[in-house]
Amino acid sequence: MSMGLEMNFRVEATNMELGISVAEGCALACMVNSEIGAVLAVVRRNIRWGGDYVIEDEQLEHSLIQSLKALRKQIFSWNLQWHAVDPSIYLKPFLDVIQSDEIGAPITGVALSSIYKILTFGVLDSTTVNGKDALCLVVDAVTSCRFEVTDSASEEVVLMKILQVLLACMKSKVSFSLNDQHVCTIINTCFRIVHQARTKGELLQRIARHTMHELVKCVFSHLKDIPPTEQTLISEGEPSNNNKPTTSGIERESNSSPEVKHSGSVNSSQSNSISMGPVGNLVDESMVNVRQSEGSATDQETVMDEPYGLDCMVEVLQFLCSLLNIVEHIGIPNRPNSTEFDEDVPLFALGLINSAIELGGPIIDRHPKLLTLIQDELFRNLMQFGMSMSPLILSMVCNIILNLYLYLRRELKLQLEAFFSCVILRLAQSKHGDSFYQQQEVLMEALVDFCRLKTSMADMYANFDCDITCSNVFEDLGNLLSKSTFPVNSPLSSMHILSLEGLVAVMQGIAERAGNSIPNMVPELLDIKSYAPFWTEKCEDYADPSCWVGFVRTKKQIKKILMMGADLFNRDSQTGLELLQRKHLLPDVLDPPSLACFFRYALGLDKTVIGDFLGNHDEFWVKVLHEFAQTFDFQGMSLDAALRLFLETFRLPGESQKIQRVLEAFSERYFEECPQVLANKDAALLLSYSIILLNTDLHNTRVKKKMTEADFIRNNRHINGGDDLPREFLLDIYNSITKNEIRMTPEQGAGFAEMTASHWINLMHRSQTAPPFIACDSRPFLDHDMFAIISEPTLAAISVVYDHADHEEFYKLCIDGFLAVAQLSACPEFMEVLDDLVVSLCKFTTLLDPSRMDEGILAFVDDTKAMMATLSVFTVANKYGDYIRAGWKNIVNCIIGLRKLRLLPDSLINNSGDNKSSLDPSDGNHVAKNASLSHALARTASVQKSYGLMGRFSQFLSLDAEESSAEPTPEEVAVLQRAHQTIQKCQIDNIFTDSVFLQSDSLLLLVQTLIAVSGPPKKGKNNSFEDEDTTVFCLELLITVTLFNRDRISLLWPGVYEHMAGIVQSTILPCSLVEKAVFGLLHIAQRLLPYKEELADELLKSLRVILKLDARVADAYCEHITQEVAVLVKANAMCIKSQAGWRTITSLLSITARHPEASEVGFEALFFIMSDAAHLSPANYILCIDAAMQFAESPVGSAERSIHALKLMTGSFPCIAQLELPPQESADLWIRLLLGLTKVCSNQREEVRNCAVLSLQSCTLGVEGLSPPLTSWVQCFTLVIYTVIDDLLEIALGQRSREYLNMEGTMTHALKLMCRLFLQLLGDLSTMANFSKLWLGVLTRMENYAIVKIRRKKCDKLRNLALELLKEILLAMKTKGVLVKPSISAGDNGNDNEMWESTWLHVNNISSALKSELFPDQESPQKEILNSEHPDSGTVQPQ
Repeated sequence: MSMGLEMNFRVEATNMELGISVAEGCALACMVNSEIGAVLAVVRRNIRWGGDYVIEDEQLEHSLIQSLKALRKQIFSWNLQWHAVDPSIYLKPFLDVIQSDEIGAPITGVALSSIYKILTFGVLDSTTVNGKDALCLVVDAVTSCRFEVTDSASEEVVLMKILQVLLACMKSKVSFSLNDQHVCTIINTCFRIVHQARTKGELLQRIARHTMHELVKCVFSHLKDIPPTEQTLISEGEPSNNNKPTTSGIERESNSSPEVKHSGSVNSSQSNSISMGPVGNLVDESMVNVRQSEGSATDQETVMDEPYGLDCMVEVLQFLCSLLNIVEHIGIPNRPNSTEFDEDVPLFALGLINSAIELGGPIIDRHPKLLTLIQDELFRNLMQFGMSMSPLILSMVCNIILNLYLYLRRELKLQLEAFFSCVILRLAQSKHGDSFYQQQEVLMEALVDFCRLKTSMADMYANFDCDITCSNVFEDLGNLLSKSTFPVNSPLSSMHILSLEGLVAVMQGIAERAGNSIPNMVPELLDIKSYAPFWTEKCEDYADPSCWVGFVRTKKQIKKILMMGADLFNRDSQTGLELLQRKHLLPDVLDPPSLACFFRYALGLDKTVIGDFLGNHDEFWVKVLHEFAQTFDFQGMSLDAALRLFLETFRLPGESQKIQRVLEAFSERYFEECPQVLANKDAALLLSYSIILLNTDLHNTRVKKKMTEADFIRNNRHINGGDDLPREFLLDIYNSITKNEIRMTPEQGAGFAEMTASHWINLMHRSQTAPPFIACDSRPFLDHDMFAIISEPTLAAISVVYDHADHEEFYKLCIDGFLAVAQLSACPEFMEVLDDLVVSLCKFTTLLDPSRMDEGILAFVDDTKAMMATLSVFTVANKYGDYIRAGWKNIVNCIIGLRKLRLLPDSLINNSGDNKSSLDPSDGNHVAKNASLSHALARTASVQKSYGLMGRFSQFLSLDAEESSAEPTPEEVAVLQRAHQTIQKCQIDNIFTDSVFLQSDSLLLLVQTLIAVSGPPKKGKNNSFEDEDTTVFCLELLITVTLFNRDRISLLWPGVYEHMAGIVQSTILPCSLVEKAVFGLLHIAQRLLPYKEELADELLKSLRVILKLDARVADAYCEHITQEVAVLVKANAMCIKSQAGWRTITSLLSITARHPEASEVGFEALFFIMSDAAHLSPANYILCIDAAMQFAESPVGSAERSIHALKLMTGSFPCIAQLELPPQESADLWIRLLLGLTKVCSNQREEVRNCAVLSLQSCTLGVEGLSPPLTSWVQCFTLVIYTVIDDLLEIALGQRSREYLNMEGTMTHALKLMCRLFLQLLGDLSTMANFSKLWLGVLTRMENYAIVKIRRKKCDKLRNLALELLKEILLAMKTKGVLVKPSISAGDNGNDNEMWESTWLHVNNISSALKSELFPDQESPQKEILNSEHPDSGTVQPQ
């Protein structure tokens, strides 16, 4: 008793430690009790089990019932001991019921439910005593379940419950305790039920398949917990031999595991086995072709008894792969167009395989057994089912391939290439009705999925296109997508859209990577200096981009040259070989190894030509043949497979001698690689001949009597070194040739070949030595090369779809493609692509179609396609304008089209050309801000005169318009609002304001485009007002771009100036175009002079073209021109340094002196210059004086303005001294000033004349700070003073003297000026040698003024003034000793005597009394002489 209490205490303590409460123990007991009751209740309902058994006169209950009742007695005593109780105790009674073949289906079903309930209650876990053994016991019992079937419904229920229990076992907490054998048994049992359910109800079928999927998931979800293994299933370097199948663990289990039994009737006591149908029998009897690991069967069984792990997973996957071989075993024709193919089993198997790869994919490569199975058998089957007619199977195959690519692409390089080339590309180009269309659609969906993977296309290009021995998968896929996008004589279909999605995905992937930093994106051209055996070259490090990027680019360029050489070789072999020698891809002296590699690996060669060379009897070509054979690896191949592979690389020549040479080379190589069966190379040769004969006999339609197996075996007796070959060996060859013909005319070129068995074996051999898979990342190392290949076909395809599309979602897809292409083509190498893209988009805007433009703004806005294209084209222009060249023409034409529709934003209208405003869109986000949308439809262009740089924009574009009587509808207003919002997003103004950031070449082409469309109208062409407005509009844009690019004005200015000068010089009548050209030149000069001093002369020189305006044009715009010149002068006077520049300015100002409206503004500008000494310089002083003289002389302005001009001239006199020039240069400027004043002294207006004379007086009598040399004073007298005196005298004596009022006063001023100046300078002038001449000039002019008659009347005032001034001069000369009678005795100079005589000769003509008055001591002798000669000369006689 004490011992029992102690045990109970220990159990209770253990349960407490395990956290099991009393309540939970009771619950478990109640649950088991209820299940016992449920089973017993069903048993009692059965007639057979309702009574007692009678054995030897004793009435007893059946042992199954007894065990259940015994269990019921015990369970409540385990309230606190469930984890300490062996589960087999309370499970075994239920398991006995399940295993009993005497129990009917209803009872078995209830027992299975009970087991399921116990398993799901969580009793079995890692802490349960013998829990692991109990779970194994459940699996054994359920998988050997036996019951009698009374009806189909109850049978289905039992089968469903079996599935339920087995899945619960796999999901149990102790499922890890199951060994590989148990798991394989579970999988096999479930698969049997799956196939048995094919004849049952739909519910069972679905549950069975679902359970199978869940089981596979459970198994492969455990793969992550298995450590990496190194043991390989296939010995290294040896591919699987598909002709020698072995049995998988699941197969062995399926043959030995108990079967589910049922009775044909309720009363039947005999249990018979149920046939599983054709598929079930196949699974039982067929053998799956998977290699076994090395070791005995005993070792294999030992491994299967361990906790399930990798071996189990290998067996499960091997079993699933075996299901894909059903086609071969049940004799269904292996043709892609077979309509008899049952898709149920392979589709189910493919789904299970896909689930396994999804769960275990990321870590399968850690386990070589699984990896080898996938590389060989699985992928080979996938290639086969890839040609299936069933869209479901094809779709599942593509899903598996996608998963394999995601997880195992590094280990499946050549397999993936084969799938793309032999399945996707081959099927996608087939055209055989609706079924093939469905296949193509599935394949296209799969291809698009690949395209959406960010690095998939880069992987394909790097690994396949850049591999000399692989096909151009990326290029072929790109061409396929492009070709499939084009709708040929048909509307858009789902296939077209799918292809477009793929293209767009590829472009977006490249564009996304292009946004990352990239070193050396543009490939360098390959320059091969000498030949090297490049076929076998390897990269140093396939994981380092700095190594492999350059390596694969080199290989790609070599591949390109090889394909060019191959194409030329096919047409002219000698020329092709010479090309490759020049490119150093073949040695200068051809040798057998290099030619053999060329024939073996170069893509696209004509196989007939290769066969002719290889069959040549020349010794050199025989060596080439043997080297060619050495390039093959026949290890592990049967003779017929090796022969197939060998003959598929060229066409076997027809001559027997050539055939013999070829087969000898083949046989020698094959025997080297596979000496296992054949005794020598002669045996290989004879058997090869025999195989070719057999192939011809079996597959030649002209041969009526076909060779039998016996015939073939008899024909090959004693050829193996005198012995016979194994019969099975020959039968395998015969059957292989029977099923698959050896094609003596292989497919030509580098097309997409069918994957034959020999091809697959060769692929597996190649995979052993193939370069590693290059995994690309997010960096665009090869995207430049990829884009170069597919850019043009992609752009063409997108354009065609956009043209044919009629749904907005398709528009958006195309626009995404356009923008991706634009991003990638924005580089110097792809500018032509970008131009083509711009041209295409501009076409879709309809803005270039005059007929569409006539339909008006509403038609444009309603066209969603056109609106989206418009937004896209300006987005491209703003983002990638640096690389646009010819496309600018189309962009500008689109802007013109928007102008015609009056949709351009106000920011462009009001601010273009205004650098300070930067064309900020915020100043006019919507045209509606400044105008009423309700008037937009009825606007008319009003011709207004505007002088701003972009002032005439409002004339064409502004939405401010006159009121219209026809008000638009609310719908139309909403349409306009939407249109303006779209146009605002285009940011058209940024194209011109941001042109400052454009590259020089692009900017220059933009300017050239604007020049081309803003030229003067052609002669003989009738140009409408709208055409003229368009020209002016483009000219304004040209000016805007020029102003914004002031830092590059030297680049633009020659073309811009030539264009605008041409407009100015070719126009003979006023028009808006010449107006814009003239004022554009002025504005450019105004804006750029402060910033470009080095171009100041060139800018100002350009304004001289304004001087060449036709008189009518100049007159029309003179006032405005003068205003702009004035603005230029006031803003930039200090920037003008050169004389040429000032000459242009003063010339423009001077011509305004005689223009009524312009003269005031012109004089104001001149006043600004001359009134500030800082503005005057040696370069402009004379020019300003001349211009001021023009205003002073001009009769157009008032006398006050002329006087003002004279004062300006006089006021500039002090500036001469401030210029700090050498004396002579200063004197020259002074003389030019005096000469200018001289010209005004003869002005018709009295006040002007007098002011000019007085100004001369100011500039001559007061020369403080200026010391002109005597020679300059002489010039002053001869050029200035004498000219003024003479001109005034001439006017007074002329016929027009009446037009000049008060000439006497002016002459008085002039005479005073001359005399006072002479008196002032007398002392200095008298020392000059030519003083006598100067004095006589003064005296002569005084004489003329003294005796002059104005209007035939004496002028006493002048005469008296002349006498007075003469007297003053003579006294001064006497005082200074300048005028002294020469003494003969003193030997005076003859010149002095002449001056004395001449002086008095002229003085006496004025007044004879002056001599006696001034020189009385010398009067008498002289007077006598005079009186004797002139008795009447006492006074001056008037003329």
